Amino acid sequence: MKKRLPQAKLPLPKFKSDDEAAAFYSTHSVAEIWDQLPAVKPVKLSKALAQKIAERRAVAKAPISIRLGPEQIAAAKKIAAAKSVGYQTQLRMWIAEGISREAPRG
Repeated sequence: MKKRLPQAKLPLPKFKSDDEAAAFYSTHSVAEIWDQLPAVKPVKLSKALAQKIAERRAVAKAPISIRLGPEQIAAAKKIAAAKSVGYQTQLRMWIAEGISREAPRG
């Protein structure tokens, strides 16, 4: 069983380096205070980059249906939120890990 990470304090500390920030976030979670964090301006993408992203998304994934229990979806959402990713992204990562683990090597 994973240890629960301590709740991050507001305001979040200022970091002198990326290594210092990485060390902090490896032992703290912002999941509980996410809604209290200050809003930031959305990133403005160039048209070319936005187009590339849209094309990659359209080609890279095919939609499928999978039936999951409500408790499975809730658990995936909670885990994904703690990792700051979407729950569908988290599910795709788990599927990819399982395929890698089970696929024959050769």
